[in-house]
Order: sequence, then C-alpha cells, then structure tokens
Amino acid sequence: MSDNNRPQRAQRRSRPAPRPAEYRNAAVAPVLTLSKADYVPTGFIDLGVPENVDFGLAAAGFTTPFAIQTKAIPVALTGRDVCGRAKTGSGKTLAFGVPLLARLTKDGEPRRPAALVLVPTRELALQVAEVLAPVAIACGRTVLAVYGGASRQQQIEALNLGVDVVVATPLRLIDLLKENELQLDAVEILVLDEADRMADDGFTPQVEWIMRKVTLPHQTMLFSATLDGDVGHLVTRYMNNPEEVAIDAATDTVGTMHHLFLAVHHMDKDKVVASIASGMSKTIVFCQTKRTCDRVERNLQDLGVRAAAIHGDLAQAARERALKRFTDGELAVLVATDVAARGIDVDDIGAVIHYEPAGDVKDYLHRSGRTARAGRDGWAVTLAEYNQHTQVRILQRGMRLDPSPPIEVFSNNAMLKHLPDFHV
Repeated sequence: MSDNNRPQRAQRRSRPAPRPAEYRNAAVAPVLTLSKADYVPTGFIDLGVPENVDFGLAAAGFTTPFAIQTKAIPVALTGRDVCGRAKTGSGKTLAFGVPLLARLTKDGEPRRPAALVLVPTRELALQVAEVLAPVAIACGRTVLAVYGGASRQQQIEALNLGVDVVVATPLRLIDLLKENELQLDAVEILVLDEADRMADDGFTPQVEWIMRKVTLPHQTMLFSATLDGDVGHLVTRYMNNPEEVAIDAATDTVGTMHHLFLAVHHMDKDKVVASIASGMSKTIVFCQTKRTCDRVERNLQDLGVRAAAIHGDLAQAARERALKRFTDGELAVLVATDVAARGIDVDDIGAVIHYEPAGDVKDYLHRSGRTARAGRDGWAVTLAEYNQHTQVRILQRGMRLDPSPPIEVFSNNAMLKHLPDFHV
C-alpha cells in the first residue's frame, strides 16, 4: 500500500454511516494508547514481521510469540500455503492473523474484501475479529465479523463501506454471496480456522462452495486440531503444496493441562461441580444436551453459584451477554453445550468440567482446550457415574494417559476446592 493512497482511503472510511455493534467492536478497533515514540519492538520482529504490524502487536499487548506462532508466521510470510495443527488456546489466531495483515497488498473495496477468515461459529467470528482489530488499526486496516443472529442489513452497510478483512461463518457468508451483497473475487488471502469443527458440523460442502468463489490466485492457511478426514480432503484439493506446522502430536493436550477423572453419584453431581467452582475464578461445565444445561444452571443457582447456560435455543444476543458476563468475572460458571461453546476464547478459565464423559477423544480435546491457555495451568475434570467408567478408560487410552479408575468423591470432599491435592 503506497502512502499516496492513504489519504483517499482514510477519507472514504470516515464517511458517516450506521455501524452496528459487531462493526464497532471488530472493524473499528480501540484507540491505540501506544505512541510511536514509546514503541519498543516485540519478539515478533525476529520472525520477520514488518514494523507497522509489530507496532500494532505492541499496542495490543502482544510481546512474545507462542510456539505455533514462531513456527507458522515465518512460513506464512513467504506466501506459501500453510497447514497448522494446533489446539484451541495455542495462539493460532495471531499465527494466521499476523502474516495475513503483513501480506495484504491492497485495500478492500465496497463488497470486495481483500482477505477472508472462515470460522465455524458466531462466537469465534467475533473473537477472532476482536483479536485482530487492534493490530489491524496500526496497519490502516479494517476487520469485520459477519455471522448469523445479528442484523444482516447492518452487516451489508458495513461491507458497502469497504472492509479489508472479513471474518465469517459459512451460512451467513453464503447468504450474502447469493444475494450479491459480497464478492470474493478480490480475496488474496484465505484462512480456514478450526476446519475440523466445520467438517464435524457438516459444513464441508458449504466450505468447498465458498472456496470455489475465491477465484484470484491466493494464499490459503488452514488451522485445525486434526488434518485427516474431510480436512485432509480440503488440503489435498484446495491447497497448493502446503507446509505443515505443528507443535504437538495429534492427540496431545496443552502441557499445563491436568486431567482428573472423578466417580460421582448422580444426585451429588451438581454439588461436586459447585465445590470445584468455589476454588476457581472461572469454570466451564460441558453438558451433552440443552435440557441438561438448563437443569444444571438452575441447580447451581439454587446452590448459590453465579452460573448461566448457553446453548442453541438461546438468542444470539442472550448468549453474547452471558459470555461477556463470564469474561468480565460476573459469572463464576458457564454451562454450555459443545456447539455453543466452540467459540469461547477466555484465557483465565481454571477448569473445564465434563458433566458426562466426552463421546470421543476429539470432543474431549476441544472441550478441554478452553482451559490451560496462554501458558496457564488448567484442569480438565470428568465426572463419571457408575455405568460410565468404561468410557473413561477408552478416553484415557486414546489420549495415552495412565489408565486408572475414576477417584470416588462426594461433594463434601475438601480436595474438590483445591484440585492439586488429588495429584499429591
């Protein structure tokens, strides 16, 4: 981008127009409080990140790259396609976001963004956009989250202004494409984030349809916890000799995560959850069904726990309010289904509680990945009733953990309030 273009671009972007909440949060980043005079280069400079992007990272408080960022960013900066195998909480948003912002060569035009990040859920769309926005503003870039459950018309108005980077869920994006409210023929960088979750949700045909609309020669970056099955098909068919980057084996969890399997009585489970939560700043409880979520929420509230449920039957606005209250510390416990919680990106979650054993290792890893983030310790606690111990053994073997029977506990066990005592 030449300096000669910046005044015209700034003038175009400053035209008054309605800006919805998701546009204010994601496309107009917070005002940077770091001045150029106070700027000190971060550790990202050593990876080849240009100074304007590094300034944005410094202003946003990012100073030291995580392992996946150290591996992926130098490769992506060359323009090569990248396959990143990374768990939730490993820092993959900046692993693709930094090279994306560094390599954009043109401004987004009205209805024609220059970059697209495709994600599986509304929550993840907002959170990816909010991570990238403070960095983007230092580069003179804008980021917009596009997802269902929010005003379609307001998103169209934002797109009409011209947006550089669109972070979108598949169904809302397809809706806008079919109505010619958006075109992808100017996209020069395409990112698929949590590609395995999109495949698990049955979105592979929609993702392929979208990828075929990206007609300009472009760089593709794909990040996923696994690179097999439908994800492997996407890699083979739509990527050009990608380089794979990974920081762990496919079934590894974050190194600071502690696994605990507890044998509990059905009538005592909610009190066990309350006891564990009393020793944590934030706890997420995963349930298999929406009905179970609602029941656990009510029971925890009756026990005096500040808890709220999020699931697919709730309006998007209600889910966002609950997530914000949880992020801000107003709630101690978030009770969620797998689908509703996939976009949760909160660093200080002390424990993830599996109210029932996860169906398989992949689900266990995705659930548990909400804790032990950004180098912090975290606990993945599975509650198993008498007829669920076999499933626990299957999970333990699949994750290469020492197979041991769940520890029998009751809610009055003092160790529940200090989980490290179980490993002493």
